[in-house]
Amino acid sequence: MSHISRRSCIATLTALALALASHAGFAQQVVKIGVSAPLTGLGAPNGKDIENGVRLAVEEANTQHIKLGGQDVTFELDSVDDQGDPRVGVQVAQKLVDDGVVAVVGYYNSGVALPSSPIFAKAGIPLIDPAATNPAITRQGLKNVFRIIATDAQNSGSAGKYAVTVTKAQRIAVMDDRTAFGQGAVDEFKKAVVAAGGQIVAAEYTQDKAVEFNAQLTNIKAANADLLYFGGLDNQAALLTKRMRQLGMRAQFVGSGGIADSIFIRVAGSAAEGAMAWEYGRPVESLPRGKAFAEKFKKRFGADTLTYAPFAYDCAWVAIHAMRQANSAKPDVFMPALRATQYDGITGKIEFDAYGDLKHPTSTLYQVKNGKWVPVTTVSAE
Repeated sequence: MSHISRRSCIATLTALALALASHAGFAQQVVKIGVSAPLTGLGAPNGKDIENGVRLAVEEANTQHIKLGGQDVTFELDSVDDQGDPRVGVQVAQKLVDDGVVAVVGYYNSGVALPSSPIFAKAGIPLIDPAATNPAITRQGLKNVFRIIATDAQNSGSAGKYAVTVTKAQRIAVMDDRTAFGQGAVDEFKKAVVAAGGQIVAAEYTQDKAVEFNAQLTNIKAANADLLYFGGLDNQAALLTKRMRQLGMRAQFVGSGGIADSIFIRVAGSAAEGAMAWEYGRPVESLPRGKAFAEKFKKRFGADTLTYAPFAYDCAWVAIHAMRQANSAKPDVFMPALRATQYDGITGKIEFDAYGDLKHPTSTLYQVKNGKWVPVTTVSAE
C-alpha cells in the first residue's frame, strides 16, 4: 500500500471514529415507561389490552422524535405481569423501580394497586391508573398517584341512583366477588340506592375464582329481587348471568365496570341478551378521536380494544405530555406538570383534582341487544 493510500485510509478511519464519537455524544436518552397488569390468568385479555394501549402510545411518541433537555429521546415499554395478585404486584412493582422507569401505567385490579402504589411513592415515580377504580387508591395520602377513569364512588354511585330513579327497581339485590374492586363497587352502589330511597332486599357474596352460585342466587330469588347489581369482572359475571337464566330468574342483571366487553357476551351466550352494565367514560366511538383510535388499534394489533386500551393510551400520553412541558424525564421535575395536566385525550378532557382523580368523570350504561353492547345513557359521575 502506498504512503498516499495508507494516509487516505487512516484519514477515513479517523473521520469515522470522530463521527461515531460525535454521535455517541448525542446518544438518544432511553426513557422507560412501566406497565403493571395481569398478562396471565383470567384477567389477561384486559391486562393485554392495557399493555397494548401503552405500547401504541410509546410507538407513536417515538415517531415524533421528541427531545428533552436538548437530547433525542427513545421511549421504551417495560411491562410486568402482576397476575392480578397483590403479592406478585408488590414484587414486580419493585422490579419496575429497579429497572429505572420514570412513570408507571397501572393497574387493572384495585386489590393490586392498593399495596403496590406506595412502592412507587417511596421511589418518587408517578403512577397513572387506567382501570383500577376503588376510591381508596387515591385516598392514601400519596402525591404520586393519578387516575384517568371514574372511581367506584362515581360509577357505582351513578348506577345506584339510576336503578332507583330511572329503572324504578323496587327490590334490589347485590352480590360481589370480595375483591377490593367488587366489594368497593357494591358498597358505593348500596349507599346510592339508600340515598335515593331504594330498598336492598338481599346482599350476597362469592369469591373471584368461583364458578358456582346456586346458594346465593337461590337466596336472591327467594327475596323476589327485581334487579341484581354485581360487583365483579366479565368472565364471572357471564357465568352468573347464565345461571340466573337457568334458574328462571327474571331479575334484571346490572354489572359494575369491567363487564361490558366481548368476553362477557362470548361466555354468557344467549343469556347475555338484555344484561346491563355500567362502564367508565363515554363510548369510544362517540368521542372526537375515538373512531380513529379504534381503527388504529385494530390495524396494529389485529383485534378490537376490550375496554381499557384507550385509557392506558391516554395515561402514557399524559406522562409524555408532562415530560415535554417540563422538558425533562426526571420524575421529580415533571411531576408538578403532571399534577397540573390539562390534556385532551382519546377518552376526553383530562384534569386532576386534589386527590389525583378526574375532575370531570363520566359513566355510561350499556345493554346487550342482538348480541352487542349498546349504549343506553351517559351521565356525569361527579
